[in-house]
Amino acid sequence: MGPFARLSIRSKLLAMVLLPLLGVLPLLGAFLLWWGSVALDQLMLTKVRSDLAVAQGYFDRVLAEVGASATGIAESAALLQAITDKRRDGHASTSVLARLAQRERLDFIRLLPADAAAAAVPERTSLEVLGVEEQDLLGPALRQRVAVRLVATRNATPTARTVEDRAMVLLATRAVRGAQGQVLAHVQAGVLLNRNLAFIDHINEIVYPEGSLPFSNWGSRGTATLFLDDVRISTNVRLFGAEKDERAIGTRVSHTVRDTVLGQGITWLGRAFVVNDWYVSAYQPLADGRGARVGMLYVGILERPFTLLKYSALLSVGLLFFAVMVVASVVSVRWARGIFSPLEQMEATMRRVESGALESRVGPVPSGDEIGRLAGHLDRLLAVIDQNTRHLDAQVAERTRALELAQQQLVHSEKMATVGQLTASIAHEVNNPIAVIQGNMDLLRELLGPQGAAPVAAELKLVDEQIERMRLIITKLLQFARPGEFAGYVEAVDAARALDDCVVLAGHQISRTGVKVQRDYRALRQPQINRQELQQVLVNLIVNSLHAMPQGGTLSLATRDEGEDCIALEVADSGSGLSEDLLSRLFQPFVTRRPDGTGLGLWISRGLVQRYGGDIQATNRPRGELGAVFTVMLKASGTA
Repeated sequence: MGPFARLSIRSKLLAMVLLPLLGVLPLLGAFLLWWGSVALDQLMLTKVRSDLAVAQGYFDRVLAEVGASATGIAESAALLQAITDKRRDGHASTSVLARLAQRERLDFIRLLPADAAAAAVPERTSLEVLGVEEQDLLGPALRQRVAVRLVATRNATPTARTVEDRAMVLLATRAVRGAQGQVLAHVQAGVLLNRNLAFIDHINEIVYPEGSLPFSNWGSRGTATLFLDDVRISTNVRLFGAEKDERAIGTRVSHTVRDTVLGQGITWLGRAFVVNDWYVSAYQPLADGRGARVGMLYVGILERPFTLLKYSALLSVGLLFFAVMVVASVVSVRWARGIFSPLEQMEATMRRVESGALESRVGPVPSGDEIGRLAGHLDRLLAVIDQNTRHLDAQVAERTRALELAQQQLVHSEKMATVGQLTASIAHEVNNPIAVIQGNMDLLRELLGPQGAAPVAAELKLVDEQIERMRLIITKLLQFARPGEFAGYVEAVDAARALDDCVVLAGHQISRTGVKVQRDYRALRQPQINRQELQQVLVNLIVNSLHAMPQGGTLSLATRDEGEDCIALEVADSGSGLSEDLLSRLFQPFVTRRPDGTGLGLWISRGLVQRYGGDIQATNRPRGELGAVFTVMLKASGTA
């Protein structure tokens, strides 16, 4: 018997109810919280990845527009006319270029001789970085925007530089051809990205338009930045504590991001410390016309509002799970109490009745199910027992004065008859709720199905075993009440096979106690008896012997022919034996050494055997050996 089987019904029900709630539900809640946190983080990364794709698309479109504008200028009739007029002073072409730059919204345009341009820059459209010596194509006003003073930045790669004096431009070079297709000159046109706030603000408006980010009242905002190497040359990120909302131009990216994006050419997606706060960020490397990585394009979302949202949501889910767990535990315990409390009331009532308080009753039970009805049946049966017992006691008191000895015998006979009737009544009354319980158990298995019933298969089996035990007790009570109605079909039975079959039936208990079985079958005759009733008698004797050897021992089974027409079947154990007092009362009803026994087994077994002209005898082993011997004597037919 396992530890769980030895627990009370209260403990079993509480364990079955609270284990899933206090064990499985918290684990499920923890898994959902972890999964929710990971999912929200992944959602943020997916968001900034798509934002970076939008920003990169706009950047590529502006680069293409610069190329298209340069092509339009190179094919302009006004520029061609200015070149073919061969105006040496250059004022005409300069004014034409100025008008074309204004029309195409370019920062600069210059006209190069055909041979010089061909030698200096190939015809293409690309992102370029111009050193100080290459910035002559920029006008004086533009050159003032180029220099960016470096600002000390947390986690940036150490450097001795104090100023970034290079220029990052979107540059397109196109040939100007004459009527016969000859190259007359080259046009260089482009846009300066250093301190180009209109350009970066337009990217930010495209990626993060007004109202696109939730929780704006929590400070939610999106940012965009252009980097030359690791220096912010154009950004809408603000410096912490700066006056007049100063932009963080000149600050630098962390060395971790720089090594990943510029060093390895890998797009960065994740958390990054941007100037003065944490952002969910995306950094894309930017390459010049030769494929060298010269800068980065960045978009990001302030992390704090979304972190607050995530933890608020996870806390809400956690609190909801905790509340559900508490409420479900309270409700489940109340329901479980509705099952075990009536059973405990019935057990306490029976203990009081056993101690002599026949007036004890279970009382009202707040349950309308089978247990509640069973409690009502028990009260009615106890009332009948109490009423009949009181009636018998009154009759005994009236007749005591006349014939005390005869009256005592008569009272004893009447008591036994009354007990038989009451026992039969109890058996029939209890059989009804047992049948209802068994029917509901079968319906429960059918509703749950094989998979649904698997987690509680052990508990369902335990209920079935207890139902079967109740049926066995009822059967014994009926045999006690009406032994004549249980006589079975008589046939010649193989005694050795009957004993072996009983060993199989008791095999689990034999293996659990470690008892060894010895056989000595010598009988040639066959007993005349009902097979099932003989099996009932032998199983009862074997089980009693096993109870006498809880720490192991030897179970001896034997058969032998006796006299002219009898056969003896012996069941012996190596236990402590039987006391003289117990031997004298062994086959009386309700006599037992076990606290959980009914005391009816041997009495019923002897009655079964006596109906077929036999008897059961009990002795201790001879010659000082420990143990008891039970011998079943039966009428026998010829040899097997």
